[in-house]
Amino acid sequence: MANIAKAFIGLTGQEITDLILDWSGDVPAAESIHLEGPAVETDHNAFLKESRGHAPGDVTDVKLEDGKLTVSVEPSTNRYDWTLVIGDKKFARADFDVQTRTADDKFARIEEGRVMYRLYSPEASTPRPMILFLHGGGNGGHEGERDNNKSIVTDYGPVNFAEDYPDIYVMAPMAVEQKMDPSKMNVNAKFAGTSLGTDPRYGWSRYYLGLVCDIIRRMIKEGKVDPKRIYVTGMSMGGGGTIRAMSVGSDLFAAAVPVCPTMTPETFSILKSIRRPVWVTSAYIDHTLYRHKYLVDAIMSARDNGNNNAHLTLFSPEDLEKYDISITPGLPYPTLFRQNHWSWVPTYKNEYGIMSWLLNQVKED
Repeated sequence: MANIAKAFIGLTGQEITDLILDWSGDVPAAESIHLEGPAVETDHNAFLKESRGHAPGDVTDVKLEDGKLTVSVEPSTNRYDWTLVIGDKKFARADFDVQTRTADDKFARIEEGRVMYRLYSPEASTPRPMILFLHGGGNGGHEGERDNNKSIVTDYGPVNFAEDYPDIYVMAPMAVEQKMDPSKMNVNAKFAGTSLGTDPRYGWSRYYLGLVCDIIRRMIKEGKVDPKRIYVTGMSMGGGGTIRAMSVGSDLFAAAVPVCPTMTPETFSILKSIRRPVWVTSAYIDHTLYRHKYLVDAIMSARDNGNNNAHLTLFSPEDLEKYDISITPGLPYPTLFRQNHWSWVPTYKNEYGIMSWLLNQVKED
């Protein structure tokens, strides 16, 4: 495929910055070029355009060199479809080979038994710390359709860890998920009635997390990973998996940061009795409306039981607005709650020093 889209992992996940095409003739005027489609035609972008004068997808530069036309745009999400329009010519997203900085060249693709994962390895001759990252629901794969690319490029997270902390290992396994219609999911199903995470074949089950932990233990034996500085974090389904991992690998992890974790009777029970350092984050409200009651109760219980290194942060509207989350005026409540779910962005951007805290924890036993 001749056309290339250069990308990096930004606040919305994989974001396009440069579109490169074979081109004959003169360089087209910037005014004749634009992006169209669901990726850019949003109320959010319209608000940014009106309030700031620019928005994701705006053309910032056009140049022609050696028969290659490069169209640079303000970083624009690749989460949804887009089309590059140049005069009367149109080039769809499918016409481009997306190349993602760091994700493509520094994260090895590895499969060990049932576990498929991506691994960033630092240049080091001594054991180094590790972050285990557990992706959220919808970012894994299905039996027979397994791929471990979506889990690292869909959201801000593991690729950014490798860029921000190049001296540590970053392991990002892929969970196998059941096929389901997201529009029919009831995220506010009764707390006591949910069975999420209990089927060993799917998601971040205890069985699957045990396999992941065994790989980490092997890397410790090989002298690659520092056994005192192994950390686990994840969002949503992966946040619930993070809590579960602290039970499955209770001897392994120095600390955990579960982000907007799926709360079930199992994860609630683990979290309220946890003894290791833990810092839970979520938004002041998000699409699972009962989440906060159980997060507050669990962390209060952990602290009452003597864990003074158990913390909870519920990001305020002002915290989220710093990262352009839920800033569009008049959002309907379902949309507001869904956008607020992106609390991993301020978390992984080290709001309140959360990531600094995580990487400073050292397991003493």
